[in-house]
Amino acid sequence: MTSTIETQAVPSLGAGGRPTRDVRVAVIGSGFAGLAMGITLRQRGETDFVLLERAEDVGGTWRDNVYPGAACDVQSHLYSYSFAPNPDWGRSYSEQPEIQAYLQRTAARYGVREHCVFGADVTAARWDDDERRWHVTTTAGDFRARVLVSAAGALADPTYPAIPGIETFEGTVMHSARWDSSHDISGEKVAVIGTGASAIQVVPAIQPQVESLTVYQRTPAWVVPRTDHPVKPWARRLYRMVPGLQRAIRGLLYTSREFLVLGMAKRRAFLKPVGRLAKAHLERQVRDPKLRKALTPDYTIGCKRILISNDYFPAVAAPNAELVTAGIAEIRPRSIVSKDGIERPTDTLILATGFHVTDLPIAEKIRGRGGRTLAEVWEDGMVTNRSAAVAGFPNLFLLVGPNVGVGHTSMVYMIESQVAYVDDALRTMETEGLAVLETTPEAQAAWRELIAEKSKGTVWLAGGCASWYLDEHGHNSTLWPDFTFRFRKLTRSLDRENYVGVPAGAPAGTEEAA
Repeated sequence: MTSTIETQAVPSLGAGGRPTRDVRVAVIGSGFAGLAMGITLRQRGETDFVLLERAEDVGGTWRDNVYPGAACDVQSHLYSYSFAPNPDWGRSYSEQPEIQAYLQRTAARYGVREHCVFGADVTAARWDDDERRWHVTTTAGDFRARVLVSAAGALADPTYPAIPGIETFEGTVMHSARWDSSHDISGEKVAVIGTGASAIQVVPAIQPQVESLTVYQRTPAWVVPRTDHPVKPWARRLYRMVPGLQRAIRGLLYTSREFLVLGMAKRRAFLKPVGRLAKAHLERQVRDPKLRKALTPDYTIGCKRILISNDYFPAVAAPNAELVTAGIAEIRPRSIVSKDGIERPTDTLILATGFHVTDLPIAEKIRGRGGRTLAEVWEDGMVTNRSAAVAGFPNLFLLVGPNVGVGHTSMVYMIESQVAYVDDALRTMETEGLAVLETTPEAQAAWRELIAEKSKGTVWLAGGCASWYLDEHGHNSTLWPDFTFRFRKLTRSLDRENYVGVPAGAPAGTEEAA
């Protein structure tokens, strides 16, 4: 691939006299999204790019979440790249080590690992109008990029609850996404705060090991059976011999999951069978009427993320487990006091309290034209064009950003849709000889209006719950509120009419005039 903008052959000096490496494209993150972007660049011949990874390996959330029981809630055949099927999945729903190994193999197979800069935590990224470059500062050195792609992801930075006294706790405290594998919880009094997707995997995994397990629940979750099973050796051989069979199964899984959108975003009545399934699952596994009532949600199924588990309810109902719904009043050095006045001795505190999703930390670090950060621009809610570009931030593209999330199917499908859109934007810059490509405020206002219109009447806004899908203003800034194939159609190619392009060689200041 030939670029219309030449990059320097040798590093220049950046702020503080540190060497600055020039690249055409800098990608933040090496999870599913970052690797997909890198692979796409490699496949069309681009080699002048880096993947800036703050950790020491690829994998993103599947590298970081090593808590006991960590697994995917989407079937393996669907939760993988369409261009890199894996015939050797060991289970129908893969566990964390297998998914991480898949990402490591895929990165090596497609030659993107050599583009990774590990230990490169991005501390700042600033657009320079005169140079028409992004200046990116990391803990592994400085970079100057023609294009910046943020693939930092929404499940990258854990949230920690502001509970009175938590800083005084003298036992072990760890977030589920920052699990301390060196700490032995055997025989301990363990408390788990949260009952979301991570908690329902952690709780049954550790319950048999601990002396006592206290689960602090704010809101009960809808839980349906997990149809997980080992993949037989003969089936794996068949997938290797007949690749089309695995693609067909992937298609069937995708189609079946899209039917959930009918109930979540179109007609609530279609969710009733799923609700009945969840209720029957709870009644079958929890015999104690009092506990069953405490575990029964009072909101429409789908309003919060639907969870899948066969062993969460039995673990909570075990003799050494207790479900607390009174809320936490305070945390003391060796105990937790609930709002009903009961104090429970605690050795280890596990925070299964989620991530920064509607307030992405990376937004604090990226400064566009005029020095404003993404966070400042998004004070009234995250706005984008096609969930990928923001006015005032030239040559910046977002992956796994606002309104890309899904509560019913594989995130990988959405990632591949976004990567195709960003790649077409990069191709457009090359074809037209553009130094700058920037979306318009009108385009992102129209996209926000589209999201708001599609969100009306959906279970996420009208289901009777408060979830991390909504921001502090009550806007759906997280989920794509429609069928995913419609998102793919809207992002199949760049909507060129919604972008301003500045040719290479145009005088400085042209951007502002445009």
